[in-house]
Amino acid sequence: MMLARGNEPRILLLGASGQVGWELQRCLMTLGEVIAIGRNTEPLSVDLADLDAVRRVVRELSPQWIVNAAAYTAVDRAEAEPHEAMRINGLAPGVLAEEAKRAGAALVYYSTDYVFDGDSSAPYTEDDKPHPLNVYGRTKLAGERAIQAVGGAYFIFRTSWVYGLRGQNFLLTIRRLAHERDELRIVEDQIGAPTWCRDIAQATAQVMFQIQRQPGRLADTVGLYHLTASGRTSWYGFARASVTALQAHEPLAVKRVLPIATADYPCPAERPKNSLLDNSRIERTFGIHRPAWDEALSLCLAGKS
Repeated sequence: MMLARGNEPRILLLGASGQVGWELQRCLMTLGEVIAIGRNTEPLSVDLADLDAVRRVVRELSPQWIVNAAAYTAVDRAEAEPHEAMRINGLAPGVLAEEAKRAGAALVYYSTDYVFDGDSSAPYTEDDKPHPLNVYGRTKLAGERAIQAVGGAYFIFRTSWVYGLRGQNFLLTIRRLAHERDELRIVEDQIGAPTWCRDIAQATAQVMFQIQRQPGRLADTVGLYHLTASGRTSWYGFARASVTALQAHEPLAVKRVLPIATADYPCPAERPKNSLLDNSRIERTFGIHRPAWDEALSLCLAGKS
């Protein structure tokens, strides 16, 4: 890859104001010149729904890496806004892939466990056939396939149940409700691996560092990887662990966390029952071992974020 200022590669980070994007800004600083932009950032901004603007920004900045942490993530709202979700999650990644290939840059894209239907009894591997149940999952899969169709240098990281101390996510919802209510009723029959956004950013930086140090590995390592925490729990287990950890740092109103079935909490978008992803490929290829979900949660809530 060509280099930008001095020997520093220029890294274009999209979605800089999101929970993963915020962490990426800090993790990528040692790897090059980071240009972090979002939908409403100054002095530069870009709306991924505006495909012409996406092309224009990439061509103006001429990055060597494009890291796309921006997405349409409102899973239930996507059922009513499928075209908007597809434009951002499905079409924009293809445009970024085209521009990356044109410029000789590498693209990083984040996808989701929701590309699977959850019917498997085992963690999903990258070779398992996707079958999304909802609009959000279909649009993210469309983004994956658009990138793969273009080819070039790309890394697709599928992750799951992403949380952190910024933005909108399950952990922050539980934290708010635990201050407001004495009882929480949380779905128990969906399982996955809650994944701290900082761990996603750090793993991304490790991959990029290894490629920059040994650029000859790029052609042999591009492709699709699963990137989640290790271990497994349910949304109920995640909520209980969160409440227990929060109680060590702040007073809460909640007295009980009770398990319920998915049928007892209907949503517009159907969710997979099994969201577990197998991380063996990224561990084998880059030596990146994934932390246990509960240990990462403790670190996050201990104020070490």
